[in-house]
Amino acid sequence: MQTSANIFSLHGCPPSHLPYFPTVSSPFRANGQIPDSFYSFQSGVNTPQFITINNSTSDEGEKNQRDIMNERKQRKKVSNRESARRSRMRKQRQLDELLSQVMWLRNENHQLLIKINRVLESREKVIEENVHLKDETSELKQMISDMQLQNQSPFSCLRDDIV
Repeated sequence: MQTSANIFSLHGCPPSHLPYFPTVSSPFRANGQIPDSFYSFQSGVNTPQFITINNSTSDEGEKNQRDIMNERKQRKKVSNRESARRSRMRKQRQLDELLSQVMWLRNENHQLLIKINRVLESREKVIEENVHLKDETSELKQMISDMQLQNQSPFSCLRDDIV
């Protein structure tokens, strides 16, 4: 049975069971093949030597990702600020409307209190007048009663003649 080092040296590609080699889904593979510049071999050594890869594209990608995320965060902040501003304005309008209603209701309440006082004063006058009229009615009834008594007395005829 051959060792993995022998297979590696015979076929010119790294064994698939070694973890430090890229898999088929690696971005360094083109059409399922690993590019020659990705690694090189020293003669007589069974382990691959990695060549430094220019990471500028991955750094640029990460920077672009960060820029996109930062831009999204900035847009979200601006959107949140605008939403908060609209919310404060809406709240201020509602507060202004409520204050306006309070002023109107206070004015209405004042006007109603004035009317109530007028009605109460009128009521007192009516009650006084009613008491006065009841007294007068009572006096008149008494006078009528007295007159009727006088007219019914046996001497009522004489009195009319005397006069």
